[in-house]
Amino acid sequence: MRFVDEFRDAEKARALSAEIANLCEPGRHYKFMEVCGGHTHTIYKHGIEDYLPENIQLVHGPGCPVCVIPMGRVDDAIHIASQPDVLMTSFGDMMRVPGSGGSFFDSNAEGTNIRMVYSPLDSLKIAKKNPDTHVVFMAIGFETTTPSTAMTLKRAKAEGIDNFSVFCNHVTIIPAIKAILDSPDLRLDGFIGPGHVSTVIGCRPYEFIARDYDKPVVVAGFEPLDILQSIYQLLVQLRDERSEVENQYARVVPWQGNTVALKAIAETMELRPYFEWRGLGFISHSAMRVRDEFAEFDAERVFDMPGVRVADPKACQCGEVLKGVLKPWECKVFGTACTPETPIGTCMVSPEGACAAYYNYGRFTRERIKEATAV
Repeated sequence: MRFVDEFRDAEKARALSAEIANLCEPGRHYKFMEVCGGHTHTIYKHGIEDYLPENIQLVHGPGCPVCVIPMGRVDDAIHIASQPDVLMTSFGDMMRVPGSGGSFFDSNAEGTNIRMVYSPLDSLKIAKKNPDTHVVFMAIGFETTTPSTAMTLKRAKAEGIDNFSVFCNHVTIIPAIKAILDSPDLRLDGFIGPGHVSTVIGCRPYEFIARDYDKPVVVAGFEPLDILQSIYQLLVQLRDERSEVENQYARVVPWQGNTVALKAIAETMELRPYFEWRGLGFISHSAMRVRDEFAEFDAERVFDMPGVRVADPKACQCGEVLKGVLKPWECKVFGTACTPETPIGTCMVSPEGACAAYYNYGRFTRERIKEATAV
């Protein structure tokens, strides 16, 4: 297949749906987790659940990097931005993430200077043009975006730019998956592996899931037929009583990952002993920090940080959504107090958030149809 339309062919989707139905054992219930928020949006936008039998349930994982940032880290970023002669830069989806005292947009209204950029290199360019201003890049994301931050750190050091630093909030996907597997309140039959992250880390890091937890994994692309094919592959493994890692997204994902990107990360960053995830608590070795060799570009060393842990709002159930325990519509404030215009939690803010996906695309999913017909 060469063109995107081929990955959205309804006839092929119906054929795959029939094969999936034939693979399902009568009376057996299957629960698969799509780890990546991009998969969640594809599932909702294209109505993938309507192509699946009733006994297959898809649950959402923690693969939205903005969604897992705790409120305390947002507060820390706003604290940095409030210092004299400081300009904070951020990806756009962070601008509306609520901290304990409001979002970046709210902070700007009170006098801070937080500007949206499209890449960390944009931040470096701003620092070059404004030598009297210290520019801090709010670095977030899984391994997908970590290499661009790493390359920016290397360039800043090579060019001797002394008014630039990084507030590093990059997280790693493998410890989060392990935390979910060790959770007592969720039973899973397999994983739809994240495609974007896997372009960097490859497929090998997921082998422990199959080996130690006896769960199949299929790394998948982001088009409707990618998702359906990955579910088909998971069912074939379960039918054959196998637990392996398969690469459905081989047209993009190399099995060994991107060695150049991994080398840049290793040269500039190292694992933190632990890091707090929204809804998942503290997970060991689950996030990156800037190495000592690049200490002058580490905002956590350049500035004094409050580092205060902030509890999520009691009404918000983002944590349960991130762990796949709840569907977004089961949250008691979903679509009422919490909407994309007035978000309470991060899952409603980010373009990859499950709540935003369901709000935008999921109004007529199977559950809502049942509710409507039952009235």
